[in-house]
Amino acid sequence: MGEGINGDACLAAAPYDHWVLLGPAGGSPRPSARYKHAAQVVQDKLYVVGGSRNGRSLSDVQVFDFRTFTWSALNPTRDSNQLNLENNATGGSFPALAGHSLVKWKNNLVVVAGNTRSLSSSNKVSVWLIDVETNSWSAVDTYGKVPTARGGQSVSLLGSRLLMFGGEDNKRRLLNDLHILDLETMMWEEVKTEKGGPAPRYDHSAAVYADQYLLIFGGSSHSTCFSDLYLLDLQTLEWSQPDTQGAHIAPRSGHAGTMIDENWYIVGGGDNASGSTDTIVMNASKFVWSVVTSVSSRDPLACEGLTLCSTTVDGEKFLIAFGGYNGKYSNEIFVLKLKARNLVQPRLLQSPAAAAAAASVTAAYAVITATDEKTRDIVATDDFDIKKAQPASSSKKFVAEIDLVNGEKDKLESRLAEVRDENSKLKDKLDLANLSYGELAKELESVQNQLAAEGSRCQKLESQIAAARKRLESAGSLENELEVLRQQISQVEQTMASTQRQKSGGVWKWVAGSAEVDKQLGNRK
Repeated sequence: MGEGINGDACLAAAPYDHWVLLGPAGGSPRPSARYKHAAQVVQDKLYVVGGSRNGRSLSDVQVFDFRTFTWSALNPTRDSNQLNLENNATGGSFPALAGHSLVKWKNNLVVVAGNTRSLSSSNKVSVWLIDVETNSWSAVDTYGKVPTARGGQSVSLLGSRLLMFGGEDNKRRLLNDLHILDLETMMWEEVKTEKGGPAPRYDHSAAVYADQYLLIFGGSSHSTCFSDLYLLDLQTLEWSQPDTQGAHIAPRSGHAGTMIDENWYIVGGGDNASGSTDTIVMNASKFVWSVVTSVSSRDPLACEGLTLCSTTVDGEKFLIAFGGYNGKYSNEIFVLKLKARNLVQPRLLQSPAAAAAAASVTAAYAVITATDEKTRDIVATDDFDIKKAQPASSSKKFVAEIDLVNGEKDKLESRLAEVRDENSKLKDKLDLANLSYGELAKELESVQNQLAAEGSRCQKLESQIAAARKRLESAGSLENELEVLRQQISQVEQTMASTQRQKSGGVWKWVAGSAEVDKQLGNRK
């Protein structure tokens, strides 16, 4: 990335196909750094709505004026007709949002879906309108089959219809459904497409080409990032995966894109390991990828969750990138002046089968007429009209074989998409099983610790019981000794009693003997 420019310099001085930092004039303060916001350019002004920073959703609306090169806060007020609505969780303030989408329609900025904690617990997609002329906002009541609430979806504008694809719902389930909102009637419609479409994903990018085709690129599941490209014919509702040519495109998610004429520009994103450093462009009429420019891996543009818009200044077309996260949040504006690219007539794709047949006819015609220098020049021309090609009869068999091969290819691609979808579901189940295993392991460890503590207590109790048994054994010997002593005491007592009896008899005998002597002495006298 080269030197930056500020409000004192002119955008015309920026080099072609090279990102430059656009600094505000006079040191004008920048808004809070953020990612997963939404942005659009309306009348030479860049409107930035919401976003996320440090896990907190933002509710502000910031405006950068390309005429004065200054930032300002919009602070829209709620439509007076809605101020007295019941169950109004946000009051007069615009709701805090992240992962939402933003499109420009008439005088309004239409805000669709996104993650928010400030609203009611409705599980349906919400829609808001910001009127940039009256500086007011309103919540819109929508009807029909309102889609499930989600974030990380893509929203594209086709006339007065919004095309919303994919995303991740509030239960972290990945989606690959397609819904259309008619902005005139505010009626939702779920579109059932043919099989073979993209696997469920979020943080991808989408664009409408030639008012007939919806392009889906990249994004991620919970386990991997994608680099695949899908095309939906909005008339036949058939999905296809066009064969692309040109530069190799690495998988990415969280990138941003914008369509200018037939060129789809994409910047930023990452693959869960590092940020994407290249700014790429695909020619939607030829499905050819090329790299516009590259930045270093530590550049703020090698980030996820940024926005990409376009504007025209003095006849020059510019890409405008804002915000993002690559280890730290950004609040910088980068601009890239686009070099003019050759415009070609769009290919008449019509449907996957028609596109394959047209390519086959072109190839056959080029082979048959290879010896004709004039015809070879016509085949090489970008504006070659397939309808004018009249293949020789000898090529019909060749074309039929190619159609057969293309049919088999479509079946294989459809099966591959189903396998990828099944793999994604299995991965989700595996993640859930791993989470359950981790919780069970923690519970097992807790039980094991409790068992160890109880085992230690048991050992202490066994020691105490052993000591008590020893004391009981000692008590038994004491009982024996005590019994012996009791017997000895009894014997002693018996001996003493006998002795006393013997002593008592001798005294009386002595007393009786003395009396007899006295009597005899008296008789003698």
